Amino acid sequence: MTKFSKYHALGNDYLVLDPQNSPERPKVDDIRLICHRHFGLGADGILYGPEPSEEADFGLRIFNPDSSESEKSGNGLRIFARYLWDCGRVTEKPFTIHTPGGVVTCRVIDKGASVTVEMGKVSFHSEDIPVEGPKREVLAEEIELEGKSYVFYAATIGNPHCVVPLPEISRHLATQLGPLLESHAIFPHRTNVQLLQILDRNNIRIEIWERGAGYTLASGTSSVAAAAVAHKMGEVDAELTVHMPGGEIKIIIGDDYTVTMSGPATRVAEMEIDIEALRWPLPYKRN
Repeated sequence: MTKFSKYHALGNDYLVLDPQNSPERPKVDDIRLICHRHFGLGADGILYGPEPSEEADFGLRIFNPDSSESEKSGNGLRIFARYLWDCGRVTEKPFTIHTPGGVVTCRVIDKGASVTVEMGKVSFHSEDIPVEGPKREVLAEEIELEGKSYVFYAATIGNPHCVVPLPEISRHLATQLGPLLESHAIFPHRTNVQLLQILDRNNIRIEIWERGAGYTLASGTSSVAAAAVAHKMGEVDAELTVHMPGGEIKIIIGDDYTVTMSGPATRVAEMEIDIEALRWPLPYKRN
């Protein structure tokens, strides 16, 4: 049996798989089974670490439930930071984590109740995200979905995001538009999707469709991207709260669009999966 530590960050749940319990990274089919809500333990992804890193104090790999790898996850980073704190590997002093999306600085505060992550710098440039077409900042462009035109902004904080501002948003609309945008040809690496509603100068609301995971209650990088877009639009101040179905994340945006994110990470359980479950043929690729 393999041991996992389960956490959630505002309802966005991950399984931490420590290399001490599994020296090899999980295989593609195993990831799909482990994350499956009916055939496995159930999760929005697997955090594999800590791994050795020459660039940071700790290395981390992030796997989506469809087995694809994510460059960065804000909620995943907060959860992993909390796991390291729970294991006694870090204190309340800042430490660094390296993911394929870059190095971030984390700090666990309030006896583990909250984690602050310096997420890095948001870019709106097409070559960084990436977005097809000429080199440009992808701001207020039009995209057609099933015969209807929408305005979107694209951004990256180490992973790609497509933000669609709308006067009203809903889970239903996110599940309708999310898959169409995630796999749209304009995004060669696919994309995460946020439907954005501006509430006032210090508050926004988002509904989220995550690349490789689907509809999600909360997302750290989605919060960062949506907040940065709202600020770029001139609709919000530099300090704001992002409201999601799972809860709230605090965002601070610097003059150069370097973003700091703060929010909770909650320990759920220690879990083990039996080898018998991993032998079961999985009929679906997603939950």
